[in-house]
Amino acid sequence: MLSGKAGPLSMLATKKSTRVVGLDIETGSVAAAEVTVNGAATLGRTGIAALSPGVMRDGEVADADALGGMLKEFFAEHKLPRNVRMGVANQRVVVRTLRMPLIEKADELEAAVRFQAAEQIPMPLEQAVLDWRVVDSEPAVRESRQMDVVVVAARRETVSGLARALRSAGLKPVGIDISAFAMIRALAGEGPATGGGIAPTYEERVAAGDDGGAMGAPVTASLYCNLGDVTNLAVARGRDCLFTRVSSFGIEGIAQRLAERRELTIEHARQWLGYVGLERPLEEIEGDPENVQASREALIEGASALVGELRLSLDFYGTQEGAVAVGEIVACGAGTAIPGLPEQIERELGYGVRVCRPAALSGLDDGTAARLTLSYGLALEE
Repeated sequence: MLSGKAGPLSMLATKKSTRVVGLDIETGSVAAAEVTVNGAATLGRTGIAALSPGVMRDGEVADADALGGMLKEFFAEHKLPRNVRMGVANQRVVVRTLRMPLIEKADELEAAVRFQAAEQIPMPLEQAVLDWRVVDSEPAVRESRQMDVVVVAARRETVSGLARALRSAGLKPVGIDISAFAMIRALAGEGPATGGGIAPTYEERVAAGDDGGAMGAPVTASLYCNLGDVTNLAVARGRDCLFTRVSSFGIEGIAQRLAERRELTIEHARQWLGYVGLERPLEEIEGDPENVQASREALIEGASALVGELRLSLDFYGTQEGAVAVGEIVACGAGTAIPGLPEQIERELGYGVRVCRPAALSGLDDGTAARLTLSYGLALEE
């Protein structure tokens, strides 16, 4: 369960597999991407399907039996393999970066991590699944004989509920991972987010005998943001995650507001948001003018609320010891396919917002690629 190795921190892990399905479940939909890893990652079958109300709530399984039955049909319909890595994104998952004295012995490090985690993780550790990993540090930190360790804790019932649903569907869970880490794996090497290329991990630097010189870490970090049913945020330097936060407000909240105002189904509200967007003048958009106007207003209000969540996350991250300056925001998720929404967030926030898709999804339409980004990242193994 515990792991200090490079790669994803998987809170539930069995054996590695060359063919894995990344499974991302939101309140209203399920998205799956099959990835085969054989030197390089190759995208295989994919699938997206609506999820019945009440099955998931705020990123947690509310009805494991219903979810298991739906997943069984979904995997059969799309002919997906049964090896699955599923993502977790809710407010009962905590990620903290601990700064500690440099410890080289694995058993001593594990004891020290558990001791500090008990003080800084806001949940009883006996009720949590705990995982951790040593990450790269600034040169000044290494010179002072200190180290940074990212610790992840999740309520045990959160993990067990997901595992139960997967097994009831006849699936083989090879890992339950933090969705924020999958987002970083999917996007960290795409574009110039950290100066080009992927930064080496702590273990790779140690194996290479690096002393903090030529292989030093990037000097800025990126804030990754998945605009989905919830808003999933992660600050990362290279591939190393330094901070995560999940806000319960996301695109689903915007759709719900529109649905209530115009007495629409939630599915119709989602469709109206994507159709109206924030780019075209209202008078050029065909359809019920009241629905068009209400959709535009809901998006403007929603963008402001999302900006507030981003500012709150940036402010909270900035109070952490050794926080690295954020140089840009990299956005993904279904919300980034709504015309003009990322640009509106950029204008209000005052940070550059770069919409990003994994290159492996480039053959898909934009909305599908946006929804599958986390699924693709979950299926990757390092």
